[in-house]
Amino acid sequence: MSHIASDPPAPWPGAEPLRFFVVHMQKTAGTSLRDRFRAQYDEAEIYPNRTDGRSKGLSVISLSHLEERWAARGHQIRVLAGHFPLSTTEVLGVPFVTLTVLRPVVERTLSYLRHQRRVARGDADKSLEEIYDDPFRFQGLIENHMTRMLSLTVEEMRPGDGGLATVPFTPERLEMAKQALSSLDLLGLQPRFEELCQAIEGQYGLHLGEPVRSNTTEPETAPAALIERIVQDNALDLELYAYAEALYAERGGPAREVSQPGPG
Repeated sequence: MSHIASDPPAPWPGAEPLRFFVVHMQKTAGTSLRDRFRAQYDEAEIYPNRTDGRSKGLSVISLSHLEERWAARGHQIRVLAGHFPLSTTEVLGVPFVTLTVLRPVVERTLSYLRHQRRVARGDADKSLEEIYDDPFRFQGLIENHMTRMLSLTVEEMRPGDGGLATVPFTPERLEMAKQALSSLDLLGLQPRFEELCQAIEGQYGLHLGEPVRSNTTEPETAPAALIERIVQDNALDLELYAYAEALYAERGGPAREVSQPGPG
């Protein structure tokens, strides 16, 4: 959808425009959120778009590629929604409204597995368990994925050029993720996704259009043994999601109270 030129969002007080950094977790409604932003912003104002390279794997994960594109057109970008950890904001050096959407762990993981079976070459006939057992996908995109995306530091990202770094999943790692979650300006929970969209519209004066469901998969019955493995392998994410639910209830919704006023 096109940008609503007749009613643009007001900038933050001062010289910097209003920008959003979405910590886009795999299969938590991040694509739906990006598509909702398209009701307000045109393609030039969203990263990644078609000008950012043909390889989606590069444009949504590579930190160095993002830095190159930011140098080229960062002045245009108002919504950054690649699969980048929260600490990426430290690299770009401008203020963002930070937000994410978390999803219950088992549902997120099963959706990811179904999506991979649908889109990955050679995986159409594989079982969910076979995809789960792939070391690259398990270590980088399944195991405590939400904790990873919130806790990775810039120093940890640099060697692997993004969010796929191997890190120890310790109590300290979980605490880092909780602190990062608490720092976000907006917290979304996938089962309450529309509340996040309403908060964005209300707090920042945007128009996000009608509800959409993008890049979805159809639910199917999963083996009990696989579900048990997901629970055991993602203990930190389970605790993080419980913390997110409590934080959401404490806030009374998605928004964090801030002293700086939003645009008016």
